[in-house]
This record gives sequence, C-alpha cells and structure tokens, in this order.
Amino acid sequence: MDDRVSQLIDLALEEDIGPGDVTSEYFVPADREGRAFLVAKSDGVVAGVKLGAEVFRRVDAGIEINIMLQDGSAIAPGAYVMEAAGKARSLLTAERTVINFVQRLSGVATKTALFVEAVKGTGATIIDTRKTTPGWRSLEKAAVVAGGGQNHRMGLYDRAMVKDNHLVVEGGVEALRESALRLKEAHPGVGVEVEAETLEQVEAFLDIEEVDYLLLDNMENEQMKKAVEMRGDRERPLLEASGGVNLDTVRGIAETGVELISVGILTHSATALDLSLEFVSSEERD
Repeated sequence: MDDRVSQLIDLALEEDIGPGDVTSEYFVPADREGRAFLVAKSDGVVAGVKLGAEVFRRVDAGIEINIMLQDGSAIAPGAYVMEAAGKARSLLTAERTVINFVQRLSGVATKTALFVEAVKGTGATIIDTRKTTPGWRSLEKAAVVAGGGQNHRMGLYDRAMVKDNHLVVEGGVEALRESALRLKEAHPGVGVEVEAETLEQVEAFLDIEEVDYLLLDNMENEQMKKAVEMRGDRERPLLEASGGVNLDTVRGIAETGVELISVGILTHSATALDLSLEFVSSEERD
C-alpha cells in the first residue's frame, strides 16, 4: 500500500477515535464477538473495497475479512460487499471510517460509469482531472478506473499541460515549440499537452510535432468537429474536450470525434454511494 494512503488511514482513524471509542468501551462487552456485512443501499459501482478491509485490520489485526465484491463490480440494493468478523468493539469502532472511504470512492466509480455508458459506441474515452480531494488523488483516480474511465496526469510532474497563462508568459508558438523540444530531450517519457481556445490556435499547434495532446477548451461541438477534420488522419496529437461536460452534453461531445473527454465532476462532485454496515445477531452467526 502506498505510504500516503497508509498515512491517510491513520489520520482518518485518529480523528474519529481520538483517545478511544467511549460508546463501545462502556456499552459493548470486551469479549463479545460480532459479524457484520458491508451492504449496498443503492445501485452503483463499488470501489475502495480493499481499502475498507485495511481499515478494519488497522483497528484490529484479528478481524477476519471476506471480500465478496471486487472494485468495479456493479451493485444493487442489498448486495453484500464484504464480511467482517471479530471483536464487536473493534467492528463498531472501524464502522464509520470504513463506510466513509468505501462510499466516497464508490460514488466516484458510479459517476464515472454513468459517463462511460453515455459515450458507449463513440470511441471516446472518459478521463479524470486533477480536481481531486487533497490527499485522496491516487484513491479517487483508482476509483475512476474501477468505473471504466482512464486517468489523466497524476500531477504536475508526469505530463506538461500548457495553458493560456503559460502561453502569455512563454511568448508564442515558436517559443512553445522550442520549450516542448527541450522537455522531450530532458524527459522522453513525459507527454506534452497544449490548450487551444480557438481554431486558429488549433491550426498553429498542429504544426508542432512535439505536442502529444491538444485540449479543446470550452469549444462548441461544431468547432470540435472542425478541429478533428483539421487534424485529419494523423495519429497525433490526440484531441481532448474539456469544459461544460455533463451527462446531458457528453454524448454530443463524444460524437464530434475527439478521442478524450476530461470530466472534473467525476471526482469533485461525485455523490457518495449509500452503504451501511449491518450486524447479524448471534442466532444468525452460524
């Protein structure tokens, strides 16, 4: 597990448990055993299951986990996601943190799956952005993949994204070409993406062979169709649509012929999936 994710688990448990779970300590016998199921309450796509299991184990290494659905599984109300058995106190102490992680990430996966379904058959790929919850980026991006999407850059380090402000500072197309060439020489594996707001910019940037991606920023569908025509049958740059993307507009955007559609709301506005931890009685345990 990534060190940052491990630290996030510790932080989440520390802020919830603090010096101790007083309810479980005083109202649940120390020797009481328990068994509980993480259960879906709504339709969606599950994500973060192994993370939830790790939270249980972090609270009590003696908790036994049975993962019943893997990340990316479609779920309906009543679906069992995982089973946890062990000290009842430990299960109750871990409950809220487990649910918080899994329902948030399942919400991201579910939102992504809706967009992926909306563009089905067009050839367009739904990708995420850097508009993630601070500290959660790797988790949320994994949830996007679980929902059928793909990841854009992880951070400022693995792809250059040249936007309007960079162009103002840089000094124009020729300077951009020179900078892209220097970057490619220094970091051969790092892609170069340039934002275009007009078809005139598209035309200019298409002549820079070091550009791997063109981001078509807030363009109308007809403009994007024209950009696709201008690119022709060249393999590069790939064309990415961005801005004004929602479930009502994404199909029309995909039908323009762009290869990629970046969607910020996958991560910054996903609704948590409704989940609960349901305990079984002692009579049901066997």
